[in-house]
Amino acid sequence: MGIRKELLEILACPQCKGALRLNATEDGLICDRCRLLYEIRDEIPIMLIDKAKPLDR
Repeated sequence: MGIRKELLEILACPQCKGALRLNATEDGLICDRCRLLYEIRDEIPIMLIDKAKPLDR
């Protein structure tokens, strides 16, 4: 279980304020606009820009 649907609906990317989506393994949130992955640890999204991982282009 990655994250509750209700929480996902209200979360936004901290950098661009855009929408986020769950990755395929449901252990991270992806911002397609910024090409960043925010990890989810113990069901808590780590929404810090400096902790986000860049996605391959």
